[in-house]
Amino acid sequence: MPIYEYECGDCKHQMEALQKMSDAPLKDCPACGKPALSKQISAAGFRLAGGGWYETDFKTGGKKKNLAGDSGGSSSSD
Repeated sequence: MPIYEYECGDCKHQMEALQKMSDAPLKDCPACGKPALSKQISAAGFRLAGGGWYETDFKTGGKKKNLAGDSGGSSSSD
């Protein structure tokens, strides 16, 4: 489930909420109780790392270049 950031338009209280994508946005501020919360735009909080991520994943042909910097070398797809 994604974490959404909210800010109250009245008291400027900021908070995060773990919600399903299908859930309705929150409206009531827990600090002041007024229906003034608005969703904020923020960057994703995850990074793809590890030895299994390749530049050519989901593409056909060509050599696969390991983007994670795996020191084990790169593999090729035939």
